[in-house]
Formats: sequence, C-alpha cells, structure tokens
Amino acid sequence: MRRVAITGMGVISPLGNSVAEVYENAYLGRSGIKQLDAPFAHRLAAPLAAIALFDGADHFAPPKLRMFDRVTQFALAAASQALADAHALDQFDPDRTGVFVGTAMGGSMTGDEAYQTLYGEGSDRIKPFTLLMGMHNGPAAWIGIEHGVRGPNLTYSTACSSSAVAIGEAWLRVAHGGLDMAIAGGTEAPLSFGSLKAWEALHTLAAIDPAEPGASCKPFSKNRSGMVLGEGAAMIVLESWENAIARGAPIYGEILGYGLATDTGHITRPSVSGQAAAMRAALQSATLDPAAIDAIDAINAHGTGTQANDAVETEAIKEVFGERAYSIPISATKAMHGHLLGAAGALECMLSLLAMQRAVLLPTMHLDAPDPVCDLDYVANAARDNVPVHTMLSNSFAFGGTNAVLVLRTVSAASVVKAHQHIA
Repeated sequence: MRRVAITGMGVISPLGNSVAEVYENAYLGRSGIKQLDAPFAHRLAAPLAAIALFDGADHFAPPKLRMFDRVTQFALAAASQALADAHALDQFDPDRTGVFVGTAMGGSMTGDEAYQTLYGEGSDRIKPFTLLMGMHNGPAAWIGIEHGVRGPNLTYSTACSSSAVAIGEAWLRVAHGGLDMAIAGGTEAPLSFGSLKAWEALHTLAAIDPAEPGASCKPFSKNRSGMVLGEGAAMIVLESWENAIARGAPIYGEILGYGLATDTGHITRPSVSGQAAAMRAALQSATLDPAAIDAIDAINAHGTGTQANDAVETEAIKEVFGERAYSIPISATKAMHGHLLGAAGALECMLSLLAMQRAVLLPTMHLDAPDPVCDLDYVANAARDNVPVHTMLSNSFAFGGTNAVLVLRTVSAASVVKAHQHIA
C-alpha cells in the first residue's frame, strides 16, 4: 500500500469559512451555536442551531445559484478552497482523481421548500430544478463538473459517519493505487423547519442553556441534554505521498488507517461492541497495536452530547485500550461547532490534523459538571499547548449503526522538506 498525504483543506462552518479562522475559534473555545432566528423558531421546543455565515450569492452567479441547494453551495466552496490550498487547481490528472462526498440529508432544504409550496400553499408548481437540487449525489456531481474530475464520483450516506466513510473510502482508492488524488469530505444543510422538527421528535436535541445558549451542547458532562444541529462542509485533498512530493505540495499529515464496523442491535441506540470494533479495525488497518504505549496519542471523540452516545463511547474506548484509556486525552469539538451530521467527521478530521501540527489538544467545552460514568480525560474547557501528538483516532458513529474511525498521523516539516529536496 502507498502512503497517503493530506495536502489541502477547505471549510464552510459555524466556526468560520476558512481553515485558519475555524482552527483559531476552536482553539479559543468559541461557540458557533446560537439561538435560531427564523420565522418558525417559536414553533421549536429549543430553537438552537450552529449556522454557517455563508451567502451563496457571494460565490456563484445567479444562473448557477438557482441550481444549487445550500448543501451543494457549501460543498463547492469548500472543495475549491481545498484544491487551491493543495496548489492543485490545475495540477491533477482528471482521470486519476476522484470525488468522494458524504451527506446524511442531501438537499433536504429544497425538499422542505417544495413540500411547503405544494402542501402548505396549495400550489401546483415548484422550482424546475427541484429534483436535481435535492439529489444526495448533487454536491459530488457538481464538484466533478466544476473542476473537470473524471475519476470515480461517489456519494456516501451513512448518517453521522458519512464524511468519515467518504474519506476512508477515498484513502483506500489512493492507497491501493487506483487513484493518485481524491477530493473527499462531507456537506450538510439540515436547518429547515421540517428537518428540525423531525430531529426534535426523536428527543435527541439539546435544551437551551438559560445562562449561555452557546454552551447548550455539553459532551461528556453530567448535565448534557443532547446535540445541536449544525451546517457546513469540510473537504480535504488526499494524494499519494509520491504524487504530493513530486508536485512540491504542502502536507498536513497522512491517513494511516480506516476502520468500519456496524451495530446490529438498534437503529438509533449506539453499541459499545460496534464502536470498539470500528476502533480496532482502524488500528489493525494502520498496523498499530492498541496495547502499545505509544500507539495512539489522542482521540477526537464523536462526542455528540447525548446521554447514550457519550456513555457508550467512553466504554468503547475503555474496551479497546483498557487501563491505558485513562491516559489518552480526548477532544469533543461538537460542543463548539454543533453536529454537522454527514459533514461532522470531515470537519473533525480537519481540526484534528491542524491541532496535531501545532502540538495542541483542542478543548471539550462546557464540561463543568463531570459525569461519573464518563471518567476519562476529555481536555475540559481549555486547549492544551505543547503536547506532542503524532497519531490520533477520529471517531464517527451514526444512526443506522455504521461506525467509522480514521487513524491520522502528523508529519514533521523537516521530513517534508527533506523529501522535496530528494526529488529535486
């Protein structure tokens, strides 16, 4: 298998619309969660959301904008950023490059608008491009069209693990030599009235913190009450190590392994055994031994802030690492950017890589009341500096039971420079 480098990143998110801005806000523990200001907010039990400050009109001409659901707008903007960041906008072989995108709900805002028009307003006419805007594979298709990518164009919809699956599957294609480069990640725009009411009906959404709405998502805390939905996209460029070095591309790090495992007990209830199996599969894929003292330096948790997930994830980490679990620092960034569903894994992968580069552990915010059931080291309330983190797990678990785990490794600047000089 070939080494696979991450050479570019792009993001649209509640924490900002550039890689630098998103990292700075996450490092400082700032929250992108706010009380929702929408005409239907009064009809929600807890009108909270993590909203991306993004206007498609600033990025796309009107004829194209009329064809793009918000989910596609996010994906296109993030993918263009990532290719530019990788210095690859015009430096890739279109037949040896693929697009791999995860989304849980696709163009749900378009669907919601169409239903409002048909059933709420009694109209017999909807937008001409409604069907195309609502397709789950629309974001990936448009990335391929806009950038002329002729390799595999695939969409994954495994609920909250969708973008981790997309990145993992892209990694496999590049690692095994099927592709030289891939644009991979996720996108989500789930903040329509219908979607929010559907999530509300499952009793998984957080109550509003009366003192500070931005602190309403509290992963691993005793007083956690649920998750907060967010929107946005995160895309990365993966390429073979040889290709990246030959191009003189920047390198953020590399993907060492990828694990998948499926819960088989319940459609929404997480499973300790299923999550543990995914972590073990990722470690085996990376040829790492979970019992080794230095195998994993840190974990980016799925950490949704629901009672069930946080307790189960804690137990799954203990099952995999035993006593050593207590010495592994764990970050849960959804407390700040909310749960981007199908885009969450990609955003968290990106934040993990950025933190590793800087020898930083990102904080799990709003963890003021520790839960005795969740008794690991969750990097509570403030980032930690000067902590060497070379290898990290990034967990993504999902309704439906598809558990995906990525193994990430940082790469020293000196080693990249040396490799570039060797090629030169």
